[in-house]
Amino acid sequence: MDRAPSPRSAALGLLCGIGAAFFWALGFVAARQGIEAGLSPFVIALDRFVWPGLALLPVVAADGFRDLGGLGWRRATALALFGGLPLALLAYVGYVFVPLGHGGVIQPSCAALGGLILARLVLKEPLPPRRIAGALLIVVGLAVIGSEALRTMGAQGVLGDLLFVLAGCFFATFGILVRRWQIAPLRAAAITSVLSLAGLPILLFSWDNLLASSFLENLMQAVVQGALTGAGATYLFARTVVLLGAGRAVLFPSLVPPFTLLVGFLALGEVPSVSQLIGLVVVVVGFQLTQKG
Repeated sequence: MDRAPSPRSAALGLLCGIGAAFFWALGFVAARQGIEAGLSPFVIALDRFVWPGLALLPVVAADGFRDLGGLGWRRATALALFGGLPLALLAYVGYVFVPLGHGGVIQPSCAALGGLILARLVLKEPLPPRRIAGALLIVVGLAVIGSEALRTMGAQGVLGDLLFVLAGCFFATFGILVRRWQIAPLRAAAITSVLSLAGLPILLFSWDNLLASSFLENLMQAVVQGALTGAGATYLFARTVVLLGAGRAVLFPSLVPPFTLLVGFLALGEVPSVSQLIGLVVVVVGFQLTQKG
């Protein structure tokens, strides 16, 4: 059980946890805005990893590329697959088909649900009734949102939602691998970002799209996706774990869906539908239950 933090650590940990959730939400909103502005999901996905990858390249190089500081290429490739460029592509392509409320709720929820299932299957963690109830509530909330996609957007909406489901499952797998192999969060972020530089040739096919977008649009995506959502959120969440303990820190990702809808409304004017709001409330309640014993 996590030991109670001091008042100063609790306050700082609270700010770090809220900041991490806000940065993650900001990444969803910026991606949706970029798609609406005509920016390719491939370009946005690369913004998420290229700039941190270039910045962190010396850190990874210092550990040596032969075995990546003992991690090994097999494990590093798995981390990059489930937590790097493929994850970002799944998330950002989804916004081509469905609105912000779907991605901002479905992906974090499926990450929590997938993490719960994998923790039981892979790490043999206990699954008490309270967590099972929370998982079932998440499924109900996702069904509410998914039914809206089927009802109002047809096959295209279902495809977009499924991409977010897959993205959430990818992130859950990434988290389980980090825990199973006991990799420090910042090191995991460095490895995934650097190995995601392998996707740079994609820019050759997206160059016209990159140039067609304004300089400010590209700069905004680079700052939000690369600096804030990537390195910034990872660092803040890692600090939250240190200051508050893992048991308390895991509650903060539940703030991502409401933050996403709020920021999306203020910045983009996207008004959540009734189905999205109902699904959000059900999912957040379920999310809270899954994080308690």
